[in-house]
Amino acid sequence: MRTFFKTVAIVTVFSVAEKILGFLYRIFLSQSIGEEGIGLYQVALSVFGLLYTACCSGTPVTVSRLITKHRSENNLIKAEKVISAGLSLTLATAIPVCLVFIFFGKGFTFLFADPRCYKVFLIILPGLIFTSVYSVLRGVFWGYKDFLPYSIIELLEEICMICCGIFLINRATSVYQGAVRAGVAVLISYVFSFTLSIIVFVARKNKLRNPISELKPLILSSAPVTAMRTANSLAVSLVSVILPIRLVASGMSSNEAMTVFGAACGQALPILFIPTTLIGSFTLVLIPEIAENYYKKQYFYLKRDIEKAIKLATCLTTLFIPVFFVCGEEIGVLVFKSVNCGKYLSVSAFLMQFMSLSNLSTSMLNSIGLEHKTLSFYIVGGGLMLISVWFLPSMVGIYALLIGFSFVYGLTSVLNLRLLNKNCPLKPKYLRLVLGSSLTVIPTAILGLMLEKMLLPVLGTFFNFAVCSAIMMIFNCLLFFGFSLVEFKSLSKKIKGVLKKSPLKNTIEKTA
Repeated sequence: MRTFFKTVAIVTVFSVAEKILGFLYRIFLSQSIGEEGIGLYQVALSVFGLLYTACCSGTPVTVSRLITKHRSENNLIKAEKVISAGLSLTLATAIPVCLVFIFFGKGFTFLFADPRCYKVFLIILPGLIFTSVYSVLRGVFWGYKDFLPYSIIELLEEICMICCGIFLINRATSVYQGAVRAGVAVLISYVFSFTLSIIVFVARKNKLRNPISELKPLILSSAPVTAMRTANSLAVSLVSVILPIRLVASGMSSNEAMTVFGAACGQALPILFIPTTLIGSFTLVLIPEIAENYYKKQYFYLKRDIEKAIKLATCLTTLFIPVFFVCGEEIGVLVFKSVNCGKYLSVSAFLMQFMSLSNLSTSMLNSIGLEHKTLSFYIVGGGLMLISVWFLPSMVGIYALLIGFSFVYGLTSVLNLRLLNKNCPLKPKYLRLVLGSSLTVIPTAILGLMLEKMLLPVLGTFFNFAVCSAIMMIFNCLLFFGFSLVEFKSLSKKIKGVLKKSPLKNTIEKTA
């Protein structure tokens, strides 16, 4: 157990550092190329993300799972064949896709709402080969439970992109040129992480063997995961194409449409994913444990792990919701100097609960072999989202995207949790905490609105945000304890247990 939490801590530190740097870089992009430039960059990345997902998104997870299986059977030769099969399958899909777009790209310009997006996309496209190979090697690291190289490479990739981006974009003379140079920075970072992962792979004395015998099992196992993630990515990419077109049809100019789209997708959405990102490292390490307990029929531990994960995600998310709802406009102005981002962030705050639960429960279900079910849930939610962004922009503008995401994450959260309960012999108990903590958002938000009205004229934007946020989070925590959603005695025992084992405490005692 101590090893588990040590691993979680290591992954969390690197992940949080990476996300903070990425967030700061997005602020730089916003201030350098504006909402319109971010819109161009975001559309290009969305289409690239769709191709990446279709080529190899299920392969790393499957490579990791099969390596773990063969290692448990002490069959290292088969594990090495899985690595070769993963690399072969990835290259066999990524290279042809790149060639098709390079030589017949003009036939795919319909995928982009603005022709400038296509040129940014072509800059990033060669990175598909490099990042696809790296993704397989990342699965190898997971399979050997070697999380440190993965975490370091991810962080260094982010640093590489930021350094290159700042250097290149500062010399841009227009919004479009800035978006192109941001794409160049992404390509360089993909080449960098590919090179570094190859060096680590060789240094760890991994070997490649004839992959033929492992190709079929790999394809059969990875296909459902790839299909599910492709469906999700396809929906996002289609939204990037359809929504700006429908906004223009509703009366906006092309520049206005890209501006509001950039504020919503390029600025507000990354902030909304903060709670999901914070629990991401915990989920990454926990999911293999859930899968192992499920297949070994250790149902008590399976129930315990599911409850811990869902309760952690719920409590963390409900601390953020009132802050974003009340102070959304302040956050948008402080971070991106964007009123549009702030308004969208405030209205969309409630989505964070569904985002966290949907992503977490999907990972859990995939780890116990229910990929086909999660795929069907995503298809239904994605279909409703596309309907929303097609028909609603004329009535609600950019907020059609919010309604669409509500369908996706709300529907998948409910259906996933229901399916999870159905497939657990010992039913996890988390409903009371989920409903109770969600209700605490209401009084906390009311308190925040009152504080904001009183303090904003006195303190100004930054200090109002800082004071209101702190008071709301403290008040929300008190509600957790007051309504016994979190047991104070249980928490205090855990804290005391940690302190007893603390090296600092031992050092102080020895010194005394």
